[in-house]
Amino acid sequence: MPALMKFLHIAAAIVWLGGISFMLFALRPAAAAQLPPSQRLPLIALVLQKFFVLVWPAIALLLFTGLAMLLAVGMKNAPLGWHLMFGIGLLMFALFGHLYFGPYRRLKLAVAAADWPEGGRRVGQIATLAMSNLVLGTLAIAAVIFWA
Repeated sequence: MPALMKFLHIAAAIVWLGGISFMLFALRPAAAAQLPPSQRLPLIALVLQKFFVLVWPAIALLLFTGLAMLLAVGMKNAPLGWHLMFGIGLLMFALFGHLYFGPYRRLKLAVAAADWPEGGRRVGQIATLAMSNLVLGTLAIAAVIFWA
C-alpha cells in the first residue's frame, strides 16, 4: 500500500507540474508568436479548461495520498521534509483555487465578450500564479528529498 500511495502521489504531481510547465514554456509562447489575440486567447482558455479537468482530481489525489502517508507514520514521526511538502502543497492548492475562481473565470468572460485586452491581462495573471505554483512545487520536491 505505501508503494501505491507514493506512485499515485508522484503521478498526480507530474500531471499538475508537467501541465504547468507545458502551458508556461510551450503553449503560451508558441501561441503568442503565431496567433493574434482573437485566436490565441480562446485557444489558451480552452486548453486551460481541458487541463483543469485533470488538475482538480490531481489535487484531490495529492491531498489524499499525502495526508494518508503522513498519518501512516504519525505526524510526530514524519520527517521535516514531509511537513514542509504538506504545507507547501496546501499553499499551492489555495493559489490554484484563486487562479481558477479569479483570473481563469474572468478570462472565460473576456473571451466570451471578445475583450482581448482584458483576456490578455487575465492570461498574464494566470501565468504569474502558475509560475508561483511551479516554483512552490519544485520547493516541495526539494524539501521531501533533502529533509527526509
